[in-house]
Amino acid sequence: MVRGTRDELLGHLADAVGSVTVAHPTRVAIDGPPAAGKTTLADELAVVLRERGRDVVRATIDDFLFPRTQRYPRGEYSAEGCYYDTHDHDALKRVLLDPLGPGGDRRFQPAVYDHTADAVLSPPVTTAPANAVLVFDGVFLLRPELLAGWDLRIFVSTALERTVDRAVIRERRVSTRADIERRWRQRYIPSQRLYFATARPTRYADVVVHNDEPQRPVWEVARREDPLSEALAADE
Repeated sequence: MVRGTRDELLGHLADAVGSVTVAHPTRVAIDGPPAAGKTTLADELAVVLRERGRDVVRATIDDFLFPRTQRYPRGEYSAEGCYYDTHDHDALKRVLLDPLGPGGDRRFQPAVYDHTADAVLSPPVTTAPANAVLVFDGVFLLRPELLAGWDLRIFVSTALERTVDRAVIRERRVSTRADIERRWRQRYIPSQRLYFATARPTRYADVVVHNDEPQRPVWEVARREDPLSEALAADE
């Protein structure tokens, strides 16, 4: 494990992106629990990569939700519903991951859903340069059905109880503390435990960032020759 400054972490992650050698855009997953710091890290990494001259496609799992009427067949506070019913993985692969992957034509759409308006989106199709980087953040990104879609996998880890406090601070203007704590303790935290039990995401991460102290993060790098092959073989 390495402890360093925020800038040192970002430099390491940018180097890791630069070390990926593929003939298509590099697809980077930044996974982790809600309120772990994924979005902030992804935004900061995108800035560093652009400063290094890379074209960056910035996207998030929040723009690949099913419409609200489809998301809660098991109930609003169901952990199983959070894990199994929330995200449109088929659309994610169809319009973004596959076009930017091996054999893809690099013509992609960065979103299919507006979560603020609860409306389906169909943004214009854009063509990414071959050396572009997709920086994609979200929950449950290292589940088996998405593993092959990433060329670099980063997991942002923090104590699950700490995410409750962060969520209260982040959402206090739109929700009461009681509502936030109920969502986290009944839906989000149990769904993360389900994810860890079924998908073992940190096993397949190339870099795990321990983000309890964002300005003094700790990170560890996987020591394996071919993590993607190992991950896929383990699920066969």
